[in-house]
Amino acid sequence: MTIDDISTLIGRVSLRDRAAFSELYKKTGPKLFAICIRILRDRTDAEEALQEIYIKIWQRADRYATGDTSPMAWLSAIARNHAIDMIRARKPVANTIDEAYDLADPSPDPEKSALNSAEGRRIETCMEQLDKERAEAVRKAYVEGLSYQELAGLFNVPLNTMRTWLRRSLLKLRECMDQ
Repeated sequence: MTIDDISTLIGRVSLRDRAAFSELYKKTGPKLFAICIRILRDRTDAEEALQEIYIKIWQRADRYATGDTSPMAWLSAIARNHAIDMIRARKPVANTIDEAYDLADPSPDPEKSALNSAEGRRIETCMEQLDKERAEAVRKAYVEGLSYQELAGLFNVPLNTMRTWLRRSLLKLRECMDQ
């Protein structure tokens, strides 16, 4: 398939031509899948990413400017950026819970030790107010460093559910710690 053929297909997709979209997927899917596999290093993640990439292509086809860049480079950039975003989303962002549990100061003075100990007890008291399963998810995410994907598999819930659990749990913890 030539560059002009792909460019024409993208143009037809921008007009919501489903047949053109199907043809574009058949012709470019293997290349974009290879990009996802190379970046994500996991077939399941790459398959999921590819679906999301083609949704983006369907939604953004009207933004492709013929002549500015090659159509394959445009499609590849969407795939590459999406795969990189998925990698960034794998690990939860460090939070104040991380800092409170981090007692790695090699020689804390007695005052710091007392403060850290008291802070640790406050966190534990607040953690006890969370649902048992959610508290365990928070510990595994922010103490053990498990990713959202790993936690979702461990607790047998969808990825977005796990993100919601953690976000709501952190809000409850913050509220408890502020009291």
